[in-house]
Amino acid sequence: MKKINVLLVDDSAVVRQVLLAVLEDAPDIQVIGAASDPIFAMDKMARQWPDVIVLDVEMPRMDGITFLRKIMSERPTPVVICSSLTEKGTQTCLQALAAGAVEIITKPQVGLKNFLLESANELIRAVRSAALANVRNLGSNGKQQAPRLEPAAKLNADAILSLAGNHAMAETTERIVAIGTSTGGTQALEAVLTALPRVCPGIVIVQHMPEKFTASFAERLNGLCAIEVREARHNDRVLPGLALIAPGGKHLLLTRSGAYYHVQVIDGPLVNRHRPSVDVLLRSVAKFAGRNATGIIMTGMGDDGARGLKEMHDAGATTVAQDEASCVVFGMPKEAIKLGAAKKILPLRDIHLAVLGKA
Repeated sequence: MKKINVLLVDDSAVVRQVLLAVLEDAPDIQVIGAASDPIFAMDKMARQWPDVIVLDVEMPRMDGITFLRKIMSERPTPVVICSSLTEKGTQTCLQALAAGAVEIITKPQVGLKNFLLESANELIRAVRSAALANVRNLGSNGKQQAPRLEPAAKLNADAILSLAGNHAMAETTERIVAIGTSTGGTQALEAVLTALPRVCPGIVIVQHMPEKFTASFAERLNGLCAIEVREARHNDRVLPGLALIAPGGKHLLLTRSGAYYHVQVIDGPLVNRHRPSVDVLLRSVAKFAGRNATGIIMTGMGDDGARGLKEMHDAGATTVAQDEASCVVFGMPKEAIKLGAAKKILPLRDIHLAVLGKA
């Protein structure tokens, strides 16, 4: 079994020590080096190039964003950002995602060692996910199949709402579009939403992203798009020309009151090990919008959303999966396709047409 070679780049000796211990507990991961800043990291990379880099953003001599851009321009490599949850840090991590980072792990400013130890499974999952990432022009490394060691049984969407009972109206002219995505989704969503005209169906989105990041992510997209994009609030109405993004750490559901669609933002257990969960959103859309909806699954690790898309399919909705060639990680779309959930398989460049009902 070929191991995933990881390089750690963080100016904190404590972080480097804990990350090393956590990652080397995984049988399929080996840490080939640790550096206190990007300058030292480049020396180590000249001797052995890693499969995945775990990178802090605020460091001496060269910041993480500059280093990330340098890597992506010279030899694109999957990067996991591990950074503190400060307001400044949040904006910087979003810049990192835009520059090509594939995962974010957030760390607190206090209680850091205990947090990293408690988040061991999430760190390992992020590295495995990154190792599968099809970073453009990555070459053979992008095809590496890292083994997945599944933890205990996971909850499904039944933990939040039942599928029983169809509360959808008969087919109407007002359509709802539901999008689910994970690894690589920040770039994919930007490509789709910036291609939309101001007049388009109302959109509800789950992007797997840490708490506190989604508001800044939505704000950034709002500045780039012709449509309005913002983080969803409980009881927001879904309107044409508006995209609502599920807040990190909360589930997003669609519901209907009379002829109007609204969203609910609720707490609840992890579903498919995620909160928000794509399956939860898509089930609610199947239940309350039925054939008036379009469901879209894009790039991401795992299978969250596959069953929800199948439920939308069976309720008469239009269903779409992103194709393998344009995905960063062909996990979620692949699982949806295997279930027979996707009526259409489209490249990223055409998904905005599916939103508009033209593909």
